[in-house]
Amino acid sequence: MAETDETVRAALYGLMSTQRAVRRLRPDPIPDDVLQRVLQAAAWAPTGGNVQPWRIIVVRDPEVKAKLADVYRPQWEAYAVGVRSRLEGQPGFDASALDRTAIAGDHLAAHLHEAPAILVVCFDPRRLAVTDAGQDRVSVVGGGSIYPAVQNLLLACVAEGLGCTLTTLHCLDEPAVLEALAIPAPWATAAMIPIGYPVGKGHGPISRRPLSELVYADTFRTPFEEAGPDA
Repeated sequence: MAETDETVRAALYGLMSTQRAVRRLRPDPIPDDVLQRVLQAAAWAPTGGNVQPWRIIVVRDPEVKAKLADVYRPQWEAYAVGVRSRLEGQPGFDASALDRTAIAGDHLAAHLHEAPAILVVCFDPRRLAVTDAGQDRVSVVGGGSIYPAVQNLLLACVAEGLGCTLTTLHCLDEPAVLEALAIPAPWATAAMIPIGYPVGKGHGPISRRPLSELVYADTFRTPFEEAGPDA
């Protein structure tokens, strides 16, 4: 049993530590059983009150994919310009890394309609537990009943050898998406995830900030000792 636990643990951490945003996808169709497993992974995710206030629309019709691509492309082009202008001159700015991301993003914007499937995650705002609605800031808590399902789906894609990336730029022109997918009011969208078998290696080693910059102990900015409180 211990050996099995270790195998599962290693596999899970392996998936999480190699999940990249893969934007170059082949048009090859995804077998139905593979797609079914990916969607089932999303359905296993926890939600507030177990109400599962989200739904996924699997878009495979070429005409509908083209409509989504027409929405996404101009939003990406404007976003890419804005990101560069905000980041240039910032400490640690890596122009080469940004260029690689921009080139991959340009490829996705130009070929989004060729992805074998585009998964659009929508939700019913009436069924979210939005406990931060009264705060004087952007409300984010409602996403806790949506994005765990998205992350489950992304990890399942990694396990199945599928490339994937979480996008939200379509929300800048959400009415067009709602119309294209016949999504009724008051439903809205939270994510658009093109998936398919990757061009090239796909997922692999990732670059993230160290825990020393992300995790604190007891109070904000108090260093967290990775060795634990008894070290």
